[in-house]
Amino acid sequence: MRTSAPQNSGATARGASDIRSVSILGSTGSVGRNTVDLLLANRDRYAVQALVANNNAKVLAEQAIALGAKLAVVADDDAYSKLKEFLAGSGIETAAGPDAVIAAANLSADWIMAAIVGAAGLRPTLAALEQGTILALANKECLVCAGAAFMARAAKFGTTILPVDSEHSAIFQSLDNPDRGGLETITLTASGGPFRTWSLEKIANARLEDALKHPNWNMGAKVTIDSATMMNKGLELIEAHHLFGLDNERIDILVHPESIVHGMATYADGSVIAQLGMPDMRTPIAVSLAWPKRMAAPVAKLDLAEISSLTFENPDLEKFPAISLARNALCEGDRAATILNAANEIAVSAFLDNKIEFLDIAALVGDRLDRANFGRAGETGSEIESLLVLDRETRHLTGEEIRARTL
Repeated sequence: MRTSAPQNSGATARGASDIRSVSILGSTGSVGRNTVDLLLANRDRYAVQALVANNNAKVLAEQAIALGAKLAVVADDDAYSKLKEFLAGSGIETAAGPDAVIAAANLSADWIMAAIVGAAGLRPTLAALEQGTILALANKECLVCAGAAFMARAAKFGTTILPVDSEHSAIFQSLDNPDRGGLETITLTASGGPFRTWSLEKIANARLEDALKHPNWNMGAKVTIDSATMMNKGLELIEAHHLFGLDNERIDILVHPESIVHGMATYADGSVIAQLGMPDMRTPIAVSLAWPKRMAAPVAKLDLAEISSLTFENPDLEKFPAISLARNALCEGDRAATILNAANEIAVSAFLDNKIEFLDIAALVGDRLDRANFGRAGETGSEIESLLVLDRETRHLTGEEIRARTL
């Protein structure tokens, strides 16, 4: 860990004022930037402890100055000199490296946004869990790769997990009582991505620029490709299982191209409670940031008369096999889900680099799952370490297969 000053451990005392102390792990990504926007609009309600980014030192420094953060951290050591340069004379503490990221996650805060993308976010998010406060969870991999152990650790430390994905936030808002009495199923909605109306033959020839044209949401490249394959919905299925304690068969997926209904809960008496809103990530972020209250967010207001009609359809599992791959992985457990996620990340990266075709993404994930011996890991701590090893192995093997295909 590299640092320019002694670490500051003095966060705002919990309960000492109405000001909520917050940290953002992954502040320069899409979710992080939207969180920063909301904080800037509510400067009198929040005190920023730490901001963490991978290597975007310039944006991180701008955010830290604008928010008056106490600490700014880059995970990439090579970006540290730039960060120090940008923050020289600001009085903001700086640090770099994986250990510094963990230290930032351990910095006392009332509310922590976990938005570091990929498996890289697992260790710092686990560290943040140990504070026993509020964790706004935007990192899919924590629940996909280590869901059982992650939720067990959250329970151990008394951490409140608030989902930030729009679909899971919608379900969270649609549950009408704490014990979920009478709840039968939940439904995650999907836009269907850019290829919803394409034939399988046309999808086989899809170009990168086609896959990156999401019809509704403005997201990072990796998440946008996951939406195009509908792997994002498969990952969300696994997340929902852990977040809400529901079995595979009680979690439905419905394609809803308008992206207005984000999730629904169906009850035994026939009631269906849904959460609606414009497709804007600032809404679910605001729900978690202000919870258990509500806060104003600069999002367009929903006008159902203008929208006029909403449509729904079942997903085409032949065109989008990623959903079935995820359901099967969920039945097998955390090790299968870890393989699913790791293989997908490597395959998506290869597609973004124009090394493989679009349909190769799901094919590579399916092949890796077919070849895997899932077995069982140890308990809690050792299980997480075992899953991290499996994650690295899967990435290596998937990369080797991609290289073999492109020779």
